[in-house]
Amino acid sequence: MKSGENCNKSRRSFLKIVGAALIAVPFLQFCSDKIAVIMIRLSGTKHLLGHRLWIKDFPKPTKKIEIPYLIVGGGISGLSAARQFHKKGISDFLMVELENHLGGNSSNGENKYSKYPLGAHYLPLPNFQDKELLRFLEEEKIILGYDTKGFPIFDELQLTFAPDERLFYKNNWQEGVVPKEGNSVADDLEFEKFFKQMDVFRTGKGQDQKYLFDIPLYLSSSDEKTRALDKITMKKWFQENHFTSEPLYNYIDYCCKDDFGLGIEYVSAWAGIHYFAGRKQDCTPEKHDSVLTWAEGNSQLANHLKKYSKDKTLKNHLVYEVKTEGNKVIAKAFDDVNKTSVEIIADKLIMASPQFVNQYLIKNRKVFTKDFHYTPWLLATFTVNDLFDNFSFPLSWDNVIYDAKGLGYVYDQHQTVNQVQDKKVITYYYSFSSADLKKTRKELYKKDKEYWKQFVLNDLKIAHPDIEEYTEDIEVFLLGHGMISPAPGFIFGEAKKQAKQNIEKKIYFAHSDLSGISIFEEAFHQGINVVNEIVDGTTVDS
Repeated sequence: MKSGENCNKSRRSFLKIVGAALIAVPFLQFCSDKIAVIMIRLSGTKHLLGHRLWIKDFPKPTKKIEIPYLIVGGGISGLSAARQFHKKGISDFLMVELENHLGGNSSNGENKYSKYPLGAHYLPLPNFQDKELLRFLEEEKIILGYDTKGFPIFDELQLTFAPDERLFYKNNWQEGVVPKEGNSVADDLEFEKFFKQMDVFRTGKGQDQKYLFDIPLYLSSSDEKTRALDKITMKKWFQENHFTSEPLYNYIDYCCKDDFGLGIEYVSAWAGIHYFAGRKQDCTPEKHDSVLTWAEGNSQLANHLKKYSKDKTLKNHLVYEVKTEGNKVIAKAFDDVNKTSVEIIADKLIMASPQFVNQYLIKNRKVFTKDFHYTPWLLATFTVNDLFDNFSFPLSWDNVIYDAKGLGYVYDQHQTVNQVQDKKVITYYYSFSSADLKKTRKELYKKDKEYWKQFVLNDLKIAHPDIEEYTEDIEVFLLGHGMISPAPGFIFGEAKKQAKQNIEKKIYFAHSDLSGISIFEEAFHQGINVVNEIVDGTTVDS
């Protein structure tokens, strides 16, 4: 969720992309003399409906569809695949999506004051060599052209307005999310040392002349010494490099949770360093590390991609079985509106759905999908009369509270040209980092609405003691399988490699969890690469 370019941009594409679905369960409860509305949303293949995948109690198909190409899942990977089919001159395809909308975790909600993200909410400026992404941004008028030196000119209204970041640290707000004012001299020296090491990793290349860390990940060097970092945790790397600063530890922990869900104790050191080194900051002559953002978050990007699958989508359909039969692929899907099933016969099928879903649809997948770990997330959107603080630094797009349980909040109306708002809308993020994510996920659903309301309020009270008094309503969203989380050994491990392999050149796979890092770029390229593999026979090395 929160990201950090040059080590401080927040919430990098959280959850890119799970074709996950959300169920809203509204509750009304009295809070002093006003009513607070809490909506608990549970993700993961529509949660209750998705659980039927375990028992397969679906009616027999009463309808048959034949199509050359089928895409299962309407998240960013699936939408990107549809776009790539279009660019290849192929229009005879169908997309099947569980939810009643496309976008997966790049979706949004809206109230009468503002749109707000239900997951991923911004895109850092891309690496200059990522020409596919630059072309997409140019097509959608996010890039308006190129200057005389060849650098892209971004639409200023889609770049984060100032002030973009602040940190509540030692009872004051300060600019940026890196602790500065109030550190000891020793702390400052460790920060300086750390960022210098990240600069070395950012520019370093292996003997194959590839960057040690790159985006998308398949462009990264195969340098064995660097890849060995995937075998240890970021905490171990921190200790082995003789870092001891508590503020630095806290900052790295925040960054790891932001991009991977897992904190410094549990995440791969290769992934942790990639957070800082993967982006080259070379898309502007000044090496700006700005981000592109919108009130609705990355739903804006999903909306740009949706046109390629217009009139080619079956929504509210849960695919519950996939198999090859002769020279065809057979998929069975349950229509959750009409309560009937349909059989779809295709020549080629793209599974643009996460592996925790695929293991129930295709035989013999659980042997390696058990090594895929997904961190649960909580998002809470507040409508408040105002946010009263000590004004030492003004309300920003991204607002982080040092040593809090969560990762802070974004001001959803920050990009609005009219900065005078009747009410303010903010969205708070929390990742459930733990050593046992499966156990943690089960515990989530045992808590009631009052628990989560107080949980979030108590965390925000560190910086806003009176926030409850000024809150009109809260919407809480629980996502059981929020994002792929690269524990040590996963990114370059056998499980991910096996899960990427096509089946009989008929069933293909494309999802950000197959890269190991849940950011927009990874999902975007997964969709492009899988279509290139199907149509042209070209593959990329992991």
